[in-house]
Amino acid sequence: MENIFYIQLDISSADFRQYYAKKIKSVIATSHDGRRVQFPANILQPFVTHSGVQGQFRLVTDSHARFKSIRKLKQL
Repeated sequence: MENIFYIQLDISSADFRQYYAKKIKSVIATSHDGRRVQFPANILQPFVTHSGVQGQFRLVTDSHARFKSIRKLKQL
């Protein structure tokens, strides 16, 4: 069974640089329904802009909480 999380992210470019400096390996967010989800920061690379990572995302994990997919839903 898949787990689907809808999350809002607003990570500045300065904060996301910590990932590139190897200081951050994962991101912890709270989904719209109140569940906390932790996922590898590297899955956000396709969504990084000069201002960081912003927007609403749909994150899917498998029944063992392993990452399956992430999709950006809309801009802030």
